[in-house]
Amino acid sequence: MNKSVTIAAVLAISSLPIAAHAQGSGAVPGAVGGAAAGAVVGGPVGAVVGGVAGAALGGALSADESTKVKQYVVREHRPSVRVTEKVTVGEPLPPNVELYTVPADTGVRTDYRYTVVNDHTVLVDPRSRKIVQVIE
Repeated sequence: MNKSVTIAAVLAISSLPIAAHAQGSGAVPGAVGGAAAGAVVGGPVGAVVGGVAGAALGGALSADESTKVKQYVVREHRPSVRVTEKVTVGEPLPPNVELYTVPADTGVRTDYRYTVVNDHTVLVDPRSRKIVQVIE
C-alpha cells in the first residue's frame, strides 16, 4: 500500500472521535464499529470510510435507552410486520410499514420512530424511512 494513503488513513481515523463527539452520543460507538468493520473489508482506507459512515449513522440510542425502548415495545405488543428485505441498518423500510413515536414517558428523547419488522424492534429515521438501529 502507498505510504501517503496509509498516513492519510491513520490521520483520518485519529480525528474520528473528535468529529463523532460533535454528532451525539451514538456517533462514537458508530464510528468505532464502522471503522472496525471497514478495516476488515478494506484495510486502512476501509476503516476511514466505515468510521465516517458509522459516525453518521451511529448507534442511535445508548444501551440504556435501547433497553427502555425495547421494554416499552414489549408492553405495547406491536405486531411484527413481515418484509422480504433483510432488516439491516441503512436499509429503507417499505412505505406500508407503520412507524410509531417513542413516547417521552419512556425516558428516551429521540426524533426517530420505531416499529417491529420480522420480529426485530428497529429504530427508523422517519424522513428517509431508513433503519438507524436494530434493538435486540
